[in-house]
Amino acid sequence: VITQKNGEQEHTCIRHCLHAYCPNALIEVVESNGRVRGLAEIENADADLLYAFTEITEKRPVAMQIDFTEDQVQFREVVARFLQDKSQPAAVRQQMETASGYDEAVWQQLAQEIGLAGTHLPETYGGFGFGPVELGITTEQMGRYLYCGPFFASAVMAAGAVLIAADEAEKQALLPDIAAGTSIATLVLDSLDAPHKVGQALSFAAGSLTGEAGLVVDAINADQFAVIASSADGLGLYWVAASGPGIETAPVQSLDPTRKLASVRFKNAEAKQIGALTEASLQAVWDYICIALAHEMIGGAQHLLDTTVDYTKLRYQFGRPIGSFQGLKHRLADLLMELEMAKAATHHAAFALAAGEADETVGSMAKAMASDVYLKAAKEAIQMRGGIGFTWEEDTHLWFKRAKSSEVFMGTPTMHRERMMTQLEQTS
Repeated sequence: VITQKNGEQEHTCIRHCLHAYCPNALIEVVESNGRVRGLAEIENADADLLYAFTEITEKRPVAMQIDFTEDQVQFREVVARFLQDKSQPAAVRQQMETASGYDEAVWQQLAQEIGLAGTHLPETYGGFGFGPVELGITTEQMGRYLYCGPFFASAVMAAGAVLIAADEAEKQALLPDIAAGTSIATLVLDSLDAPHKVGQALSFAAGSLTGEAGLVVDAINADQFAVIASSADGLGLYWVAASGPGIETAPVQSLDPTRKLASVRFKNAEAKQIGALTEASLQAVWDYICIALAHEMIGGAQHLLDTTVDYTKLRYQFGRPIGSFQGLKHRLADLLMELEMAKAATHHAAFALAAGEADETVGSMAKAMASDVYLKAAKEAIQMRGGIGFTWEEDTHLWFKRAKSSEVFMGTPTMHRERMMTQLEQTS
């Protein structure tokens, strides 16, 4: 029995492979539960032949997606319905005024009943076995509805770092609790500006961490910290209890009240090393986070475009909807085009990551384009609403603040364009 993931011309590929080794075999190709199997009735099959079949299936590359599958579209609808019900602007306003910044009951529903915290994680580590595409779908809808909660810090940043850089035993020990939402973790980086600046302010020696990270997402809500710090052997990934001795966490007032930030200071805090990072793995962690963040940003930009178009249809001036004026039509059309290009780049980045073909260029391109269009959408949304767009009572400023803070989170558009061009120059 040969089992493979679905792909273009899968049945034909399996038939040809089996016939190449067994021209006289009785072959049947069947599909069940989203997987394809080639069944061959072979007389006197030996171990070498079966090993050859295994090699064929394991070495076959996974084809990159170019569009969402029907199941992924349905998954997006499920996530959208849940967030539309649980993350209305009134609820967002209420939660952002609290110290934690999120609703614990909604988080438990999201993580345990809907299973979103583990959707993208392998089944081996307690997840549902999907991947970056489904993670992107989730964060895109969270950006659209401005979800307030520790999902990005725990399920994206911390889980992504552990998944990429931790030892196998540590993955199996740590990821199931994150996938179930029973543990909230966050990734502590001493720089959110560029990957080459990471590890300059945090150090590990003699079993303890020392240093300070000025901005950590949801540190006040986390019970575990995944910390990237430097040591005598290079960069490492360390795991430490957030409430342990030698750790000081202080809230930081920021532009965006819907995403809670805090500073974390380590004073000889006991920590456990769970993995080592090379330059390549650090870049991979950075790209993983940036691709998820880009999805969140295009989701927010889509919300701003949709609500602005609706407003221009309702607001009348000189006896007609302001959306009928050519000047506003052109601005909205330009915004739509820029958003569609950013969505294409961002979705492609997730498809490439899922197929194992992502490099620094796709992540940086997605982050740069999403940053630009999100901020432009926020500015246009405020301007086209006129005076009401500047008021506290109007909800647009909530998305504007998220757009501005996300623009510089994990690197500015300028940094990402420079990073992308550097990578292209090195590979050319």
